[in-house]
Amino acid sequence: MKQGRDTTQEERIQIVRDCLASGKNYGEMAMKYKVSYQQVRAWTLRFEEMGEAGLEDRRGKRKKDQVPRTELEKAQIEIEQLKHKLYLAEMERDLLKNWTESRGERPIGGKTATCLCGDPGSTHRKGVSD
Repeated sequence: MKQGRDTTQEERIQIVRDCLASGKNYGEMAMKYKVSYQQVRAWTLRFEEMGEAGLEDRRGKRKKDQVPRTELEKAQIEIEQLKHKLYLAEMERDLLKNWTESRGERPIGGKTATCLCGDPGSTHRKGVSD
């Protein structure tokens, strides 16, 4: 098996077009352009499925930052964006929780309030009857 080489998107498009013109002769295109048989086949199948956008090199790019090529990719990207928003919201919640606890505040009924009675263990306010 031959070692592959780096290719540009334009080269991949040319290789695929030549491959389709030759009746999908992957082996001949692999030798002609000095790339692997498997790579020519993969590019050709992706080109047939997604067009030129399928031949983009998308390695090293975050899913949430990519432009979708198919409806499935669009849904996957939206999921990644929502996961990122959830992650940020959870971090903010935890930060606020730790900050309020460090100031001696306690959560009461889902809200935070400072105990004003002077007793650090108390959960009621000064002057408010239980």
